[in-house]
Amino acid sequence: MNRIGGSAGTGEGGEPPERFDTEKECDIKQVASGRFGVTSHYLSSAEEIQIKMAQGSKPGEGGHLPGKKVNEMIAHVRFSTPGVGLISPPPLHDIYSIEDLKQLIHDLKAANPDADINVKLVSEAGIGTIAAGVAKANGDIVHISGDSGGTGASPKTSIKNAGLPWELGVAEANQMLCATGLRDRIKITADGGMKTGRDVAVAALLGAEEYVFGTASLVTSGCVMARQCHANTCPVGVATQDEELRERFPGEPQHVINYMTFIAQELREIMADLGFRSLDEMIGRPELLTQRETDHEKAQHLDLSTVIAPTAGDQRRKTREQNHTDIDDQLDWELIEDAEEALESGRSVTLDKEIDNVDRAVGATLSHEISERYGGAGLADDTITVDFDGIAGQSFAAFLANGVTMDLTGAANDYVGKGMSGGKLIVQTPPDAAYVADDNILIGNVALYGATQGEAYINGVAGERFGVRNSGVKAVVEGVGDHGCEYMTGGVVAVLGETGRNFAAGMSGGVAYVYDPDGEFESKLNKGMVTFSESLTQKDERMLTRLVENHAEYTDSDRAAELLDDWAAEISNFARIFPDAYRDSIENKGSDDVREDLPETPAAAAEATPDTETVSSDD
Repeated sequence: MNRIGGSAGTGEGGEPPERFDTEKECDIKQVASGRFGVTSHYLSSAEEIQIKMAQGSKPGEGGHLPGKKVNEMIAHVRFSTPGVGLISPPPLHDIYSIEDLKQLIHDLKAANPDADINVKLVSEAGIGTIAAGVAKANGDIVHISGDSGGTGASPKTSIKNAGLPWELGVAEANQMLCATGLRDRIKITADGGMKTGRDVAVAALLGAEEYVFGTASLVTSGCVMARQCHANTCPVGVATQDEELRERFPGEPQHVINYMTFIAQELREIMADLGFRSLDEMIGRPELLTQRETDHEKAQHLDLSTVIAPTAGDQRRKTREQNHTDIDDQLDWELIEDAEEALESGRSVTLDKEIDNVDRAVGATLSHEISERYGGAGLADDTITVDFDGIAGQSFAAFLANGVTMDLTGAANDYVGKGMSGGKLIVQTPPDAAYVADDNILIGNVALYGATQGEAYINGVAGERFGVRNSGVKAVVEGVGDHGCEYMTGGVVAVLGETGRNFAAGMSGGVAYVYDPDGEFESKLNKGMVTFSESLTQKDERMLTRLVENHAEYTDSDRAAELLDDWAAEISNFARIFPDAYRDSIENKGSDDVREDLPETPAAAAEATPDTETVSSDD
């Protein structure tokens, strides 16, 4: 697709960084519920970022990649363990309302201010209202996915009778956007089993401006539709990690180029018949479509007049850019300016800043700047340290890149540390607070969602879904709400206080430790995929000890100090939660054990940090 001026998308599984800046790179990077491989570097490499809220196949469900298909390459891309299955949550846990969607659009735009933000929806009744919401939430593109096509790995019950044809979704979305005066600020794209130039022509007339081919492209590459993608036994090597089967793959880039060329040729012929010289002239002209007459027993009763009805107003396509002034006001621009010497030369700098809850996604744009200059490796640890004072807004330290330490004294809203990509995050309760730190909610819900690397020390209690889909961060927190460590695939979480219900649901990797002196925690644990143990091994004790000591040093935590005062006795009050598949992979397949990778002590980190320049918020 890159050779012919088109675009390719990663899908929700991420993309090997080795492909970035090569002919093989996908310029559309997808962000789905699993957040697999979503790092600052990944987002910074995108021309377009697609939020997959739903898809035509299995709408409303999460994907499941069986362990036997998770090879070394996939584990590398997704920051997971070879041989251990991966589950995508059914919803995106940072989208429960249109306001949440607007926040995620802001977060991703902050993570790459140059990228367009695409929101993928499934064709269904009422999609027009959602499309209008996407436009008002500052989405640049709304993508309509139809009921056909989709993945061969989906259960039949998820493919059949799910979703609606793309034609209905495109028509409704276009009509609503035109009627509300929003059409000129957002682009409509579509997919769903498109195969011909005629499909493109119909989509254009109904209002779509870009057209996506999935299954048909696979078929031109050799796919025989065996429908056994999930079994790792694809007979032509398309959807398998079996090396012998992969050798059968017959596809060549030229095959896809030829197919796209024929689609374009057919489309030109249709345009000529209709009297159009350019595709732009066709977009949003549904009145040129007519309903075909038929004597089919059921089809003859269909009335498609509302689908092909003329649209309101004179807007037919996107003609202006969305207004992203909130990105221009990001606190990060000030951080980038003050940290320019560190960004340029690698010399350490410490900044002192005030922060308020209107400051959202702080750290995302700074991390983008680092990723642009240094790639995924980022800077050396603690090269840029920012000491904040105040109440942070949504998505504090989102996509935080390696080399950045953010130390907040105050509190933070939802989505703290979302997508952390190697940085260090510290949130401290103010020393003059009129409440006990380990009894107070200090950060909001869904912290560390999809985080891949780094450390986090939270001197207080977190809300619900702490560590959801964490795949690499080592974190300490003094209590969590419901659904802690949900769908976690890597990293380590130590909870020094109480938890809510349903802890570790869907957890397939990493390890968690929970302080449980009263023996009440086991009743709150979801044991579907994990084993509960009241005894710790030497590996567990070394990791837990280091985490609690670091927590005490970084946050001056009273809870950590109390535990360490009688550590020889208190360590026996911790329970270990170990995913079964992960333990099996370590013991029988020699996979890396996260417990052997201890985080640095604060003293060692300080010794490794060059001379530091301090810049205050008044400088």
